[in-house]
Amino acid sequence: MIRELFELQDLKYRDFHSKLMPTIDKDTVIGVRVPALRKLAKEVFNNGGYGEFLKALPHRYYEENNLHAFLIEQITDFNLCIEETEKFLPFIDNWATCDMFRPKIFKNHKTELLKRIKVWIKSKETYTVRFAIGMLMVHYSDNDFKKEYAELVAGVKSDGYYVNMMIAWYFATLLWKQYDIILPYIENNVLPLWVHNKTIQKATESYRITKEQKEYLKKHSR
Repeated sequence: MIRELFELQDLKYRDFHSKLMPTIDKDTVIGVRVPALRKLAKEVFNNGGYGEFLKALPHRYYEENNLHAFLIEQITDFNLCIEETEKFLPFIDNWATCDMFRPKIFKNHKTELLKRIKVWIKSKETYTVRFAIGMLMVHYSDNDFKKEYAELVAGVKSDGYYVNMMIAWYFATLLWKQYDIILPYIENNVLPLWVHNKTIQKATESYRITKEQKEYLKKHSR
């Protein structure tokens, strides 16, 4: 699999993209663009020759991890997808892999998925927690939203930048999807100071938030 990845290498892309991931050693970044990786994952999955690759954790290269994630995304058996996801989560070591990883089958099994999210969000692993919050944002912020989900995220206490950034991203997103329900988290200073201010910043940068809402939110910066 490594040979196939290096055949897709783009050195300029590697140099650019590696700068966006300060937690990753540049020497472990091959430089493969995401569309090419997804195409390779689809080909490998359709050929059925991915079983040994999924067992070969930990991987050396960033792109191997992304390929691993994209292979799991295509699994159509929910229980198997969850099993492979939980094997993989402890090995995610950067925000990009974490945020790109979105198994398709999850949207059809929200009740069962929620049970796993409630476990993941209590993890000591930075990117397992980030992934859990991301799944709540992706799958439970529209018609399936309940205030208890926001409470789950607000209850996460972390010193980790990548966890706190995801909490801010979550609440900023929910401010345009569930404004009236989420606004009290800002008005009542529920979130930690840095998360509070970052949430307001991200929300006011969004084109989905009205001008009036943005002005009101800015008054609550601390």
